[in-house]
Amino acid sequence: MKVLQAIFVMLYLLHWGSAVHAHEARPFFVEVNEQAAGTYRVGWQVPPSLQANNRPHVRLPGDCNRIGLTQSSGVFSSERSSERLYRCATVLDGRAISISYPLYNPSVSTLIRITFVTGEQHTVLAGPEATAAVVPERESKAGVAFQYLRLGVEHILAGFDHLLFLTCLLFIARTMKRVIVVITGFTLAHSLTLGLSALQVLRVATPPVEAAIALSILFLAVEIARAGQRNVRPLSLTWRYPIAVSCSFGLLHGFGFAAVLQDTGLPQTQVTTALLFFNLGVELGQLLFIVGVYSLVKLSGLVSGKLFADYSLPVDSFTRVAAYCVGILSSYWLVERIAAFPI
Repeated sequence: MKVLQAIFVMLYLLHWGSAVHAHEARPFFVEVNEQAAGTYRVGWQVPPSLQANNRPHVRLPGDCNRIGLTQSSGVFSSERSSERLYRCATVLDGRAISISYPLYNPSVSTLIRITFVTGEQHTVLAGPEATAAVVPERESKAGVAFQYLRLGVEHILAGFDHLLFLTCLLFIARTMKRVIVVITGFTLAHSLTLGLSALQVLRVATPPVEAAIALSILFLAVEIARAGQRNVRPLSLTWRYPIAVSCSFGLLHGFGFAAVLQDTGLPQTQVTTALLFFNLGVELGQLLFIVGVYSLVKLSGLVSGKLFADYSLPVDSFTRVAAYCVGILSSYWLVERIAAFPI
């Protein structure tokens, strides 16, 4: 019995000690709703653990004036909540909302949810020691356009598999006229699936898409290697109509580009702008790469210096070795990506 009593006392002391030292798990919740340009409805709800004489004060910037109370509703209808209306000379974008306590800082986090009049919504979490939280800038067409244009360029230039596929297409197309046609077809095709996938019209799992992209590179490498073995241009569909190959595989690569947007996310109010400029960024990255390859070929005299100039040029030993290397690498990617399929 004494043992049980001792255990009971110990558990009670542990519970009492944890109650004394624990911080309130629930945050101080603040909601800011923009009613019109410069007019904001601000409500807040205090966690039940805070004493009545130490409830926090919410202060907007100095040019914001309180213009009255609003009729409390929802989460702001209890005695621990408040709701007010403010008019500010300048919008709150990028400015700080201050949080202060009359007596002491109780180490409570602050969760602020901001909804702009456009419907765009942001959530900001300020730590227990923070005394202010900065309202995020609202999305603008110019800002979104620049951000997603850069994202598109960075993705294509960092995507070694996409660049390797483009290189194989360039070699098969050979002349500048055919290169333009092939790249245009590839662009239109991947733009279609990129848009449909990013807008959730079509949904395709990412791992199989990545594996299929590796397979597309392997396919082109095999076509180039086979041409080299016979030292004549085979009359396969790939060589006669590379536009058909670029369009077909372009649809596939578009799903791969869309996976980047799935990871990054689209903006809430500028979806069309983001999709357009991400795609333009991909095209700009492709153009930079093609210009780089063209310049390298002209300067180094690769493939007798006739790439982009002579369709009848046979595949030489250098190209066959390169095709085998590309085939080995793409085969490795294919096996690796298939092995990564979720079970």
